[in-house]
Amino acid sequence: MSRRHAREAHHRQCMPSGDHADESLRARSSTPSRQGWSNRRVLLLNASFEPLTTVPARRAIILVLRGRAEVLHPDASGMIIHAADGPIPVPSVIRLTTYVRVPYIARVPLTRTTLMQRDRNRCGYCGGRADTIDHVIPRSRGGAHAWENCVACCTRCNHRKADKLLSEIGWTLAAPLRAPAGRHWHLVSKIRAHDPVWSDYVPALASA
Repeated sequence: MSRRHAREAHHRQCMPSGDHADESLRARSSTPSRQGWSNRRVLLLNASFEPLTTVPARRAIILVLRGRAEVLHPDASGMIIHAADGPIPVPSVIRLTTYVRVPYIARVPLTRTTLMQRDRNRCGYCGGRADTIDHVIPRSRGGAHAWENCVACCTRCNHRKADKLLSEIGWTLAAPLRAPAGRHWHLVSKIRAHDPVWSDYVPALASA
C-alpha cells in the first residue's frame, strides 16, 4: 500500500462518513449562540496520547457522540453543544478511545512554521527574536532550500549578511542545522494557530 493510500485509509478509520455524520449532528444538537464554532480546529490524539492531526470541531463532536473519542480539554471560549444525551463542550483536544496505527513518514516538510519552531523563534546568528528565514549559503550562490541550509533569522542579521558566506564575514551558527525528527513535526507543519493547551501534547508548539 502506498503512503498516500495508507494515510487515506487511516483518515477514513478515524473520521465518520460525511453525510451521515452531519445529519446525526444536526439531529442531536442545537445551534450555540456564538457563530463559527464548527470551523474551529481541534487537536486529535491517538489512544496513546500521540498527536495525530487536527479536525474541525463538528467532526470532533461527532467522534465524541459516537463514543470514538473523549474530550480532554474544552475550548477556552466555553461554548456548549446541547446534544440528546446532555450538553457537550466544544472541544479543544480530544482523544481516540481505540488505538489506530498510522503510517510512518520519514521526511518532515520544510515550512516557515516548522523552521521557526525548530529554532525556537530565535535568530541562528545573534540569538535575538527571529522574524524571517535566511539561507546560510545564499540561493544566488547555489544554496539549497533545505533544512540543513535554512535558519531562523532576525531582520538586522538578514540585512547584514545579505548574499555573503559565513566564512566571508566571520559568523558562526548557534547550533548545527538538522531536519526535525518525530511524527508530531508533520502536524506542526500544518498548524497556523493553536490553543496553548496543545503544547502539552505537541512540545514543538510551546512558545520560545
